[in-house]
Amino acid sequence: MTAHGFFITGTDTETGKTWFTLALMRAFQAGGMTVAGMKPVASGCEETAAGLRNADALSLQAQSSTAHEYATINPYAFKPPIAPHIAAAQADSEIDINHIANVYTALSKQADVVIVEGIGGWRVPLTGGASLVDLVRILNLPVILVVGLRLGCINHTLLTAETIITDELNLAGWAACQINSSYLETDRTLHTLAESVPAPLLGVLPYLQTFDVEVLAKQINLDLL
Repeated sequence: MTAHGFFITGTDTETGKTWFTLALMRAFQAGGMTVAGMKPVASGCEETAAGLRNADALSLQAQSSTAHEYATINPYAFKPPIAPHIAAAQADSEIDINHIANVYTALSKQADVVIVEGIGGWRVPLTGGASLVDLVRILNLPVILVVGLRLGCINHTLLTAETIITDELNLAGWAACQINSSYLETDRTLHTLAESVPAPLLGVLPYLQTFDVEVLAKQINLDLL
């Protein structure tokens, strides 16, 4: 592994990005590395006495090897569960990707690896004409694509992988999450994707009713990164 960080994106929302991010963090930690998690932009946050808080970002904060302030883990938090550029406009705010990059740089000096979780899919607008792609470019991170196994995921995966590569970014690998216990075509879907996605399959996270980071971390093959 030559990268000091990875950007986690998904084929869509609710694909298992956070579970994979936490599992990847734990896998690196099990290998003796210090790890920090970051979710630069989060919508669907709850109001607390300490301010707006996002459940996924709190999980990344808790899983990180050392303590970090919430604003470092999640620089931009918005209450409504809507697209970030719309949420930012409603809050009369602007998402500054240069600020996110500065926070990431500071965080990367305190950990061996920083895992950055995106929001939604690959083509999500942020603000001021900037998109998620622009953020990944400025962070200069290899990308891991998380696929939620469900009807339609083959098309979504192939389109997203193609777009990441067309955007001239490094697709370091992909992972599959069994988000639907009733999905019956897991093996055939994985076979189709493995033949078509030009990056290694890093692991398949099983369907779990209760999150277990130790179980999930063991499914990830870090040797492929």
